[in-house]
Amino acid sequence: MRRDHVQSNIVCSKEAVFAGPEADKEMLQLVSPSIRRRVLLAHLTATTRQQVQRRLGMPVGNVLLRRWLVGKRGASLIERAGLPRHSIELFLGERPLTVHIDPRSLIRNVEFLPRKVEKRPSSMAFIWDGHWDLRRDDLRLGTRYQFISDIDENRDQLERVARYQELMACIERGQPWSSHLQGIVLDTPDKIKEYFGVYLHYLDSMAASGYVASLTRDDLGVAISREGRILKINRGLHRLAMAQRIGLPTIPVRVRAVHRTWWDEVTRGVSGLAALERVCKALQACVAEQDPGTLDERPTTFSSEGFWPPPRVKQNSRLSGPER
Repeated sequence: MRRDHVQSNIVCSKEAVFAGPEADKEMLQLVSPSIRRRVLLAHLTATTRQQVQRRLGMPVGNVLLRRWLVGKRGASLIERAGLPRHSIELFLGERPLTVHIDPRSLIRNVEFLPRKVEKRPSSMAFIWDGHWDLRRDDLRLGTRYQFISDIDENRDQLERVARYQELMACIERGQPWSSHLQGIVLDTPDKIKEYFGVYLHYLDSMAASGYVASLTRDDLGVAISREGRILKINRGLHRLAMAQRIGLPTIPVRVRAVHRTWWDEVTRGVSGLAALERVCKALQACVAEQDPGTLDERPTTFSSEGFWPPPRVKQNSRLSGPER
């Protein structure tokens, strides 16, 4: 959750156990040697992915992006393939792809079908085809917001938290919950409470200091629908839930992908650098989607009015705003 997460593979302790590739320093006391092999595999997978991207993905992507920017032969095919996302992010930098929105307005999350049911858009591409934007979850009813609300309301009696009961049931079955990406195992009641305590610490810090982007490991990723509306994707759902819970006035979100239909409408008649300039300008006018998708299995249409608790953000955090 933070950029000061563990960079070294090895945590220096009596057991010399391995922390996961996404371990947070606040959770190191929960690291366990019992999942050492899974953690090692996670490190190997993450390192391999990073090396392939650095040595192959980025160089090839940069070449393709340069050809497209100046309209060289094959430019239309490169755009048709979706444009290399990582190269676009490197070329543009953070600011053009960052939009500041009210976190309580961001209530719709893309619900991807299992890969065996429907092919997902490539995370390597910036332009996404398909119907992915028409199938949405309501984040107000999602497990992350329910969890954050539950531990906040029961911070003095964490045994009453629904997730606590679920994790205790895992222990009683002899299958304690674990995360190979973090390297942690919640195999005792005290560890469960410590785990919840880390999230409460993040929640209280956000209420006191606002959303400090420089302290997060990655940005809150979003995608732009065919109608030009903002939908949540991938990581950061716990952080978003915290911002919604305490009522932060604004948070920065990073656009990771846009729908082909929206791209074509915005860039009609231009390509290359001119197309990117139009897209970056249009992104700043995008707002979060409020309605369910036409492919939702259980669409929700209730208003957010009266749903959220009163904001409890300190004055200084309101004034400081997101850090960049």
